[in-house]
Amino acid sequence: MDKHDGIAAKQEADTVPAEEEFVLSQARPLAESLCQADGLELVQLQYHRERGGRILRLYIDKPGGVTLEDCASVSRELGDLLDVHLPDVGPYHLEVSSPGPNRPLARAEDFERFRGRRARIRTRSAIDGQKNFSGVLEGLSGRSVRMNTGQTTVAIPIDAISKASLTES
Repeated sequence: MDKHDGIAAKQEADTVPAEEEFVLSQARPLAESLCQADGLELVQLQYHRERGGRILRLYIDKPGGVTLEDCASVSRELGDLLDVHLPDVGPYHLEVSSPGPNRPLARAEDFERFRGRRARIRTRSAIDGQKNFSGVLEGLSGRSVRMNTGQTTVAIPIDAISKASLTES
């Protein structure tokens, strides 16, 4: 399975304007390489307009959790790389943070990795009359995520997922 295969790539392709797609396509390999070199995982990368202007936001993680120094280091190093490789993007704010307890599930392998954990999944279109699912992840079965909702086990095609995250309860 390709590292970019999954929910985040599908979300970007479905909802991101061309300029934002370009920035993400240029920034992603730089961010992934930097995170990998520092022993970190790039959980998710977003680039969009918010009230204060454009934001390039990275969520990073590592076993035991990330520290403020991890975030500051990635911010400094990635900022320098982006200045060189994306000089004509225009103004934006770079934010680097931990995904927190409600970690986004952005890649297919995340659903296997977090098997047994509670999660929420939203789909683009209804599955058996429902678009929002909450329950315990049971991993992958082919190209579908299996989730025990407490009443039944549902199979949600990965390509149908618009948003997914872990939950605390």
